Amino acid sequence: MTADPTGPVGGPTIPFHMIDPAVHPDPDTCDTWRELREKHPVVRCETGDGGPGFWAVTRYRDIAAVYRDTARLGSEQGNMLGTLLTGGDSAGGQMLVVTDPPRHTAVRRMLMGAFSARAMAPVVDSVRIATRGLVGALVEAGGGDFVADVAAQIPLIAICELLDVPPADRAAMLEMTMAALGAEGSRESREEAARAQHEILLYYAGLLPGRRKAPGEDIVSLLATEEADGVRLSDAEVLLNCYNIIIGGDETTRLSSAGAALALMENPEQWERLRQDEGLLDPAVEEVLRWTTPVTHVGRTATVDIELRDRRITAGSIVTLWNISANRDAEIFEEPYRFDISRSPNRHLTLGHGPHFCLGGPLARVELRVMLEELRRQVGELEPAGPVERITSSFLTGVSRLPVRCSAGA
Repeated sequence: MTADPTGPVGGPTIPFHMIDPAVHPDPDTCDTWRELREKHPVVRCETGDGGPGFWAVTRYRDIAAVYRDTARLGSEQGNMLGTLLTGGDSAGGQMLVVTDPPRHTAVRRMLMGAFSARAMAPVVDSVRIATRGLVGALVEAGGGDFVADVAAQIPLIAICELLDVPPADRAAMLEMTMAALGAEGSRESREEAARAQHEILLYYAGLLPGRRKAPGEDIVSLLATEEADGVRLSDAEVLLNCYNIIIGGDETTRLSSAGAALALMENPEQWERLRQDEGLLDPAVEEVLRWTTPVTHVGRTATVDIELRDRRITAGSIVTLWNISANRDAEIFEEPYRFDISRSPNRHLTLGHGPHFCLGGPLARVELRVMLEELRRQVGELEPAGPVERITSSFLTGVSRLPVRCSAGA
C-alpha cells in the first residue's frame, strides 16, 4: 500500500497494509503509527488493486474532531474499512452504529433508558455472581485458558441478561458469537462467520413475535415495541440492532479482559499495585481500555468536500480513524507506551467519542471492573503457562488464547 502525494503535503510509502489482518498483531507496527502521527497524520492510501482507496487519520485531536463531525462525515456507508472498500454496509440506516442523525439520535434516545444504572443493576448483579464463580474455578484448577474460561464468558452473561436469552440457549449463543467474529482470514473462516451471523439473526427472529405479543423488560422487547420519534422499528431494524448489541457488547469486554490479564502478567509491578490498593480499580479499568484498544479503527464517509490538516478530502471519500494510534499519542498521554494503572487523566478513545460514543460503554466498564475486583480478591500468583495467540483481524486486536497458571491469594 502506498500513499497518494495529492494535496499540499506529500505522503510516505506506508510499510504495512492496513487492511491486511495479518499485520495488526505485530508489535513492530507501533513504530509505523508513531511515524505517521509525527510526519503524516492525515494520509491518503491507495490499495493497489484498483479499489477506491481511503484516508487514514492517526492523531488523537484530529480523530476526536472527526468523531464529532457527523454533519460532514457520515456512518451510513459503514464503519469498517473492509466493508467500506467493498461497497458499503447493507445495514446502513437501520443499525444504530451505521446510522446518522436525526434517525441515529432518535433510536439512541430510545435505547438509553435500557442502559441506565437502574436498568443495568440486575445485569451487573448477574455478572458479579458469575465472574466470582469463573475466577474461582480458574484458581481451583490452578489455571487454564483465560480467554475461554473467563474473558469470553463475562460479556456473554451480560448480553444474555440484556436480551433475556433463555439459559438453555446461552452456550449455543457463545459459540455462534465467537464464530461470527471470525470474519477475516481464510475463506473457510469467512464462510463460517457468515453462517454464524445468519444463525444469530434467525435466532432473534424466532424470539421477536413473542416479545411483541408479551414484552418484558429486556432490550429485544424494547426494540420491538417502543417508537423512535413516533416511528416503530421494522423487524429488520430490531434484528440488526440485536445483532449489533451482541457483537459490540462482546468484543470490547472480551478482548479488554483478556488484555488486562496479559498486561498485568507482563507488568508484575502493576499487578502488585492493584492487589495492594483497591482505590486503583477505576483508573486501572481506563488504562486497560486504552492499552488494549480492541477496535483498531472506525470508518466514516465524507458527505461534502472538507479539509483536514490542509489535506483536501473530497465528498464520497473513505476516512478511517485509527483509535489504536490515537491512544498512543504522546501529545495526549504521558509515556504512552507504558502500562500505568494509576494514569490520570486518561481520555482514551477506545469507546469512541461524540454522538457515536459506545452506548454500552458504562456496562463494559462495570464488567471489566468486576473482573479486576475478583482477580485481586481471589488470585495471588498469576503467570503465563504457554504461548499467547492473537486474533487475526484488521478491525479488532487482542488475544484469542491465553494460557495461565494461578494460585489463590492470601
